[in-house]
Amino acid sequence: MARILIAEDERDIRDLVEFTLKYAGHEVFKASNGQEAVELAPQVMPDLILMDVRMPKMTGYEACRALKATDEVSDIPVVFLSAKGQDVEMKAGLEAGAIDYILKPFAPDELARRVSEILQSIGVS
Repeated sequence: MARILIAEDERDIRDLVEFTLKYAGHEVFKASNGQEAVELAPQVMPDLILMDVRMPKMTGYEACRALKATDEVSDIPVVFLSAKGQDVEMKAGLEAGAIDYILKPFAPDELARRVSEILQSIGVS
């Protein structure tokens, strides 16, 4: 299965996402803000990064731009997790370099299904 990095500042959500993805068979790494995600990504080289938009120290948008500007990890797909589903927010995320958006709140089975679809679309099973 895939190696997935989660960047989420809310511990309950981070733990739910971790549990859901581990249950689906994935190896999961966690960061509590965007800055940690940028530092951790080159160390763990995940297949996919799931990132909250609104986080302290560095927003998801800023972290995504930083990752895309780093040769070593620039090809790792980023998917935003956000409660904000407005077109403007989604457009900003895609412009920052994300490939998709998953809206919160989500049911664990819905998250697992969406992540599976995204992994298949990028050629990771």
